Amino acid sequence: MGKLQDKVAVVTGSSSGNGRAIALALAAEGASVVCSDIRREAREGGYEGDIRTPTDDVIRARGGKAEYVEADAADYAAVENLVNAAVGSFGRLDVMVNNAGIFTGLHTIVDETEDEYDRTMAVNGKSVWLGCKFAIRQMLTQEPVDGSRGRVVNIASIGGLVGLAAEPAYCAAKGAVVNLTRQLAVDFAPERINVNAICPGFLATAMVRPFLDDPELNEVLHSKSPWPELGTAEDVAKAAVFLSCDDSRWATGSMVTIDGGYTAP
Repeated sequence: MGKLQDKVAVVTGSSSGNGRAIALALAAEGASVVCSDIRREAREGGYEGDIRTPTDDVIRARGGKAEYVEADAADYAAVENLVNAAVGSFGRLDVMVNNAGIFTGLHTIVDETEDEYDRTMAVNGKSVWLGCKFAIRQMLTQEPVDGSRGRVVNIASIGGLVGLAAEPAYCAAKGAVVNLTRQLAVDFAPERINVNAICPGFLATAMVRPFLDDPELNEVLHSKSPWPELGTAEDVAKAAVFLSCDDSRWATGSMVTIDGGYTAP
């Protein structure tokens, strides 16, 4: 029996990268997973071996339970509907993984446009606020199971902990996710709702591919990481499983860095 047997999880941004790996990992541990993204197909340029197959189809092909709900994670009504759809299909919500995110490229604040800032804050910041809002609202109506009413896992970034060169809006949004996670943990610990975040470093995903394909930037990434190689989305997914199950019973308000030591020096 898996660590998430009979649990219900929602994963935003589930079509590609970290979200896809997380959804597959939660399903492998027995969770019924509601996959959500703005499109069902994976983003081009990813490293997934089965990239042509939608995440929910992969889960079902492996014997798991999954549904797909199209939703813009930055849209109030869409996220409310997403959580309601999960509860309508499976009866409750045990795990909410707020993973959806974008990256608009490298530029200083002088060159970053207002539209790039607004979109980044919406998709990387507001979406997490919305996911937390509607997930926690639902979890408050549920009786605790295994000591918890529900678990929220926010995907932040090392960019929410330290400054990354030429990523002003991205760092601002991820910093907001980090402190929102801490704040919600304080408010809802008495209600037995766990709220934690994962702060990934530079991973082999479609979002990071432009860095990896540029020899100079690739060298910079490797030189700044104490670990000999970069991480993968599966490394993030394993941390998400930990924060989604009873193994992390007493963890709340935590920032779990999966970064090969990037932020340690």
